[in-house]
Amino acid sequence: MLFTLLELFDMVVMTLAVGFIFMDLFSPPGEKFNKKAFLFAILVAAPAIILHEFGHKFVALAFGYTATFHAAYLWLGIGVALKLLRTGFIFFVPAYVSIGGAAVAGLPMSMTALAGPAVNGILFVTAFCVLKFSKPKGKTALFWLVTRQINGFLFIFNMLPIPLFDGWKVYSGLFQWFGF
Repeated sequence: MLFTLLELFDMVVMTLAVGFIFMDLFSPPGEKFNKKAFLFAILVAAPAIILHEFGHKFVALAFGYTATFHAAYLWLGIGVALKLLRTGFIFFVPAYVSIGGAAVAGLPMSMTALAGPAVNGILFVTAFCVLKFSKPKGKTALFWLVTRQINGFLFIFNMLPIPLFDGWKVYSGLFQWFGF
């Protein structure tokens, strides 16, 4: 089985939480809950996160490791709390993939870590091309604009060499592989 029931449940929980956290970006000011804004936030934010994590999962599986998608419940709780407190700044990690088996190091670690941001890079370039060449209008244009922004941010942020994040693992694995 490619995904367990628990993984599917975690994807649903993460998607709903992310939609809730970001829905205010698409709602009229002061509105408590806007169903259309909630669904639009899910449509533009959740795929960037889920597909990012799928990148990690599928590359790890290709290397013969076990890989499991998880909603990061503590971080999602922090994101929801920061939204409810209207802090104006929200930082959270919505999901992660745990990788098991033999120790992941060197080039396999770099490639597995790079897979998530690479998916975001592909989604960024796709949105960029759609906006540039097909010139969509209205909500379609907004969808592609927000998709481009979210994926551009996720690519750049995840490639920074911050310990425990993807960029750190990419560069660390490459340094190990090249013998530094």
